[in-house]
Amino acid sequence: MDTAPLQGAKIVVTGVTGQVAEPLACALARDNEVYGAARFNDAAARQRLEAAGVRCVVVDLLDGEPNGLPADADYVLNFAVTKTNDWDVDLDANSGGLAWLMEHHRDARAFLHCSTTAVYKPMGHHVFAETDPLGDNHGVWPFLRTYSICKISAEATARWAARRFDLPTIITRLSVPYGDRGGWPSVHVHMMSNGSAIPVHIDAPSVYHPLHERDILRMLPAFLESATVPATVVNWGGSTAVSIEEWCTYLAELTGLEARFEPTEHTIDSVQLDLTRMHEIAGQTEVDWKDGMRQMVAARHRELLSS
Repeated sequence: MDTAPLQGAKIVVTGVTGQVAEPLACALARDNEVYGAARFNDAAARQRLEAAGVRCVVVDLLDGEPNGLPADADYVLNFAVTKTNDWDVDLDANSGGLAWLMEHHRDARAFLHCSTTAVYKPMGHHVFAETDPLGDNHGVWPFLRTYSICKISAEATARWAARRFDLPTIITRLSVPYGDRGGWPSVHVHMMSNGSAIPVHIDAPSVYHPLHERDILRMLPAFLESATVPATVVNWGGSTAVSIEEWCTYLAELTGLEARFEPTEHTIDSVQLDLTRMHEIAGQTEVDWKDGMRQMVAARHRELLSS
């Protein structure tokens, strides 16, 4: 089911300094003309991207139309997200900024808007399909109180803009991305190394679908081919469901650190996914989660590897 890798295309990647978008843009730049959009507050990130052949363009989606980006791009990958915890700022950037972006690129062959499984209403150990109820999943975390609602709002904007501009669009609800650039499992390694307990929901286990950056790159062409009007919505995660408890126990085995868990109501609930639609579009993921997490530890915490 593999689709041929993208080659010779003009591609815009927003939020390009982020954990997911940076390695994706760098990989795509080997065979494509890639424009990376961000505020670029991190000079080192810009240097890495430019060294990989990415053309960096300073864009703040709060400012309106992103005129510095090529309007004739073939594909647009929107990984931008604003998380200031200010409702006005976050709604304007995540929803309003997306509307400007889609209007600017109305002639693209396909538009991918990266959303999140945090849009689903917490329902314990329900296995979520794309048609299930939406709700405020991350509001339980004070530092991300706007996140879920703004992501839902942005999905609504993407749906409207796909119809308004006749722009083939796919909305991907991403689970737990990870890789050499880090991710939630890498944060857990840091917590274990600091002796901190790892919060898990009292309704154990806390199940997600960790997705390695190599699978993100491999599945991208199939997703873009599946962009439609009206927009297609698809869950995006590793084919194997894994709990925080399970992956932290494995990371502890790799590093010799202790994994201590702190059950609480004040953390996000389990979000296990029905991946039927993803498998129909792009097939099964290929990176085994244990192999991927071992590679992540080797890339980011090599000194902790016990074997």
